[in-house]
Amino acid sequence: MSIELFNQLEQKVANAVESLEMLKMEAEELREENARLKQEHQEWERRLNGLLDKFRELESSETSVS
Repeated sequence: MSIELFNQLEQKVANAVESLEMLKMEAEELREENARLKQEHQEWERRLNGLLDKFRELESSETSVS
């Protein structure tokens, strides 16, 4: 194997390693964002259920008054 081919192979391996490191970092960022979005979703769901409960209370108080 000539030194030129070895240098090309070495560069390709270095590029592949760099790409893998970048993908790992991106995956970690996406995991963190996903966790944040799940938490946000749970908070919205909790608040929405609270509002729905209030509407149900209003409905039941209206029907009991009628």
